[in-house]
Amino acid sequence: MSVNVNTIRRSALKLVTAYIPLLFASLFFLLPVFVMLNTGLKSFAEVKIQEMWALPRHLTFEGFLAAFVRLLPNIRNSFFVTLPASVLSAAIGSVNGYIFTKWKFKGSNTVFTLMLFGMFIPLQSILIPLVAVLKSIGLYGSIPGLILAHVVYGIPLTTLIFRNYYVDIPDSLVEASCMDGLEILQTYRRIILPLSGPAFVVVLIWQFTSIWNEFLFSLVITQDPNVQPINVALANMAGSYYVEWNIQMAGALIAGIPTLLVYIFLGKFLIRGLLAGSVKA
Repeated sequence: MSVNVNTIRRSALKLVTAYIPLLFASLFFLLPVFVMLNTGLKSFAEVKIQEMWALPRHLTFEGFLAAFVRLLPNIRNSFFVTLPASVLSAAIGSVNGYIFTKWKFKGSNTVFTLMLFGMFIPLQSILIPLVAVLKSIGLYGSIPGLILAHVVYGIPLTTLIFRNYYVDIPDSLVEASCMDGLEILQTYRRIILPLSGPAFVVVLIWQFTSIWNEFLFSLVITQDPNVQPINVALANMAGSYYVEWNIQMAGALIAGIPTLLVYIFLGKFLIRGLLAGSVKA
């Protein structure tokens, strides 16, 4: 009996020593969220740097309401940009990954390697040619232009993810479809695409998060406030002489809600997608 008690005590001690550091780490990383929420629930008169840790004396949601009203058009713009760009880049990356794994051509490995270089190109280095191209095709300063920029810049990463996923799909399936008379696109639509769910989940979550939080492309391409995404509008809320910190903090929390909800409801599918194909029978 004593052995069992000692074993239980040792197990409990291991759990405590494992979870206490995690608890402190979680609290540490949640401190900025607490400051934003705490400041957003204060009136502008209560906002002081010296009292940023102090709870609001008079709880008010005026900051959140004002931020939501100001940012609502820009929230719609962010959705208009993020959703199409995520879907298009995922679709193109899926087709590219399929071609690079199941229909290799002469020099395909070289082309794929060159395509991956796009992942390491800094955004700042392509702004001038990007603006010039968008102006030449009449898309500069518009939501479609911003969508195009995100789609093109996301293709290398989405192609890499899908290529790594399709490597685990047996080539015999493609060969069998060819013997049945299916063409390249028919094989993709009937054989490969139905098996691509986990990879699509990973790519869509990653692209949605990256595009929603992106700032530089949005700032440079969309000069008109009517078409700017939420991150640019949030930065523009800061006045020339003073900043309404309660509204600014509330707006920052509102801007983070969509990506937070994505990970809350789709996080388990993201893990499954990342692990898909990692273990073979």
